[in-house]
Amino acid sequence: MKLLVSACLLGLCCRYNGGHCINFPVLDLQKEHQLIPICPEQMGGLATPRLPAERLGNRVYSRDGEDLTAHYQLGAQQALQLARRLGVTAAILKSRSPSCGYGQIYDGGFNGTLVPGKGITAQLLEENGIPVLREDQLDGLFTLPPPTTQIV
Repeated sequence: MKLLVSACLLGLCCRYNGGHCINFPVLDLQKEHQLIPICPEQMGGLATPRLPAERLGNRVYSRDGEDLTAHYQLGAQQALQLARRLGVTAAILKSRSPSCGYGQIYDGGFNGTLVPGKGITAQLLEENGIPVLREDQLDGLFTLPPPTTQIV
């Protein structure tokens, strides 16, 4: 399978704080699958490190109140184009992120509160037929239906 993967899960230092959150079970998938690292925030033009950001409704704001939505949307669009071009089967994305989060994201109040929701990239990929999994849902890879994306 070809899998889009949040680059931070593969050990690349692209998180808002300049670090990574390597996930060895995800990294081990490279033994049998093609992993394609993405960082939608960087793809959307944001620097690393950067202030933390959270999604509030359909917008994404940095901790100091700057509206970063356009950067997040651009990064999501670029991730989708890459997925289509390469014919990916699914995406494994970093949980809770305003870009990659799936199932739960931070509520936009910068107080650590989680709410049901999806990041901008996770939502766009899913809306376009690309299954999205969190890093703790790897068993779900083996029950995925065939991809519905087309090369555009």
